[in-house]
Amino acid sequence: MPNPKRRHSAQRTSTRRAHDHLKSASLAECPKCGEPKMPHRVCPYCGTYKGREVIEVAQQ
Repeated sequence: MPNPKRRHSAQRTSTRRAHDHLKSASLAECPKCGEPKMPHRVCPYCGTYKGREVIEVAQQ
């Protein structure tokens, strides 16, 4: 099995890892209540998905 002959420099290692950071979650606006929510998921604030109520949400 071939092994590296020399150590990789810190710059080469960090250049390779430059795109490994976490991406922020993309959010969509709920058409009913206007709160931010994950796309293609039930709104946790009003409980609707595609214009119909899917879950009941307790009002605070």
